[in-house]
Amino acid sequence: MSNQIELRHLTYFLAVAQELHFRKAAEKLFISQPGLSRQIKQMEDILETQLFERNKKKVALTPAGHYLKTEVEYIFNHLEKVERQLKLVGDGNSGELRIGFLGSAMQQVIPKLLLGIKEKYPKVKTSLEELSNFAQVDGVLNDQLDMGFVRVSRVPSTLEMKTVFTDTFSLVLPERYPILTREFEGMHQFANDDFILFSQAYSPLYYETIMSICKDAGFAPKISHKSVHAHTIFKLVENHMGIAIVPTSLQNGFQMRVKFIELKNIPQRAELSVIWKKEHTNPVLKNCMELLLDEKNSYL
Repeated sequence: MSNQIELRHLTYFLAVAQELHFRKAAEKLFISQPGLSRQIKQMEDILETQLFERNKKKVALTPAGHYLKTEVEYIFNHLEKVERQLKLVGDGNSGELRIGFLGSAMQQVIPKLLLGIKEKYPKVKTSLEELSNFAQVDGVLNDQLDMGFVRVSRVPSTLEMKTVFTDTFSLVLPERYPILTREFEGMHQFANDDFILFSQAYSPLYYETIMSICKDAGFAPKISHKSVHAHTIFKLVENHMGIAIVPTSLQNGFQMRVKFIELKNIPQRAELSVIWKKEHTNPVLKNCMELLLDEKNSYL
């Protein structure tokens, strides 16, 4: 018996850790269940650590198993990235940039960044994935993303964060709401309205900022609906289900029966930040970050 952990052990372990069922994991791996059980037992013997709690009713990860699952997922994500990078180099391309983003980043920052990359680094391939703040932070930490565009107040110490776009907020009202922009005096006029907000879990910073805008106006908003999509929020406003406050740039690209009043005279601003790993290994990221953060850059 080998006294070293091999890649096959990690593959078998991850399948069982994800399925928490030996038969299902064995089917997924196209091996026999007894064979899989032997491989896991061999792995535990080599590591001198129990990875799974087993009984007739269920299979569960031990604390050591939970830790190893996180590490193995990182290893396989990184290997996948290396494989993709090698293929791209072999194809004569210089690499790939995997970008996570919130929907609002697509209004201003990302299209300009992609244009800049296309013009300056035409051999770089980009992939985009719309994700929540937390999913992006996890994605960058676990090497599934190279960079993310988020609205958060802080990130883990292994990540860098820099503000790339500062926006005002705008009030979103149904088209026939009985108030005109020139009649707007302040948020206190809307203390009795129902509010539709982005979900707190999707963006805690946004949620707390909206709370503070209403608090400064002397009231706590009555929240009727929450969503993670701007289109859904605008649709609910359009149908008189409530009113909303969103970053001003979100009004671009939507043709709906709503109207916007920009909240210029409040201190709160919607900040969009880019995050990336301090100790990253993607050579493409450095050039693209310089392109994004160069203050003289005409793309931003």
